[in-house]
Amino acid sequence: MVLPNILICGTPGVGKSTVVEQLVEATGWKSINVGQFAKDHGHICEQDEERNCGILDEDPLLDDLEEVQKNGGNIFEFHGSEMFPERWFSLVVVLKTDNKILYERLEKRGYTDAKIQENVSCEIMQVLEAEARQNYKPEVVEVVDSNTIEDIDNIVSVITNWINQQ
Repeated sequence: MVLPNILICGTPGVGKSTVVEQLVEATGWKSINVGQFAKDHGHICEQDEERNCGILDEDPLLDDLEEVQKNGGNIFEFHGSEMFPERWFSLVVVLKTDNKILYERLEKRGYTDAKIQENVSCEIMQVLEAEARQNYKPEVVEVVDSNTIEDIDNIVSVITNWINQQ
């Protein structure tokens, strides 16, 4: 039996890495940070100086990730969900955070005011939630609040229970 794959997504600062780290610890599944994978495998085609981030070379990245995901048991971490084939994921979890909390988290990371405003606006407009709902079946998408340690613990518990039922 092939295990399912999970995608954890959301704007920067919502707690994706924390959730994924705890899920890996609880389940033994493999973590795939897509941004880091792209850097490690040469799938950054240029640098966006204004946003201080790399631009992905999506087709070769997806070709490499196709091989990674095919055996299942992976927890993917990425901001968005739209670039991935729908068939890859049995569960897409979109993390959301209160705008004030998100602002403070990004400020602590040293993000520029423009980058903070862009990410907070993305959260206000529910861009990543809409993207997930547009690209995946409703029963696959879960949108959850990630404001507190208790929220994160609950998210990890619910996903771990879901994994154990597969």
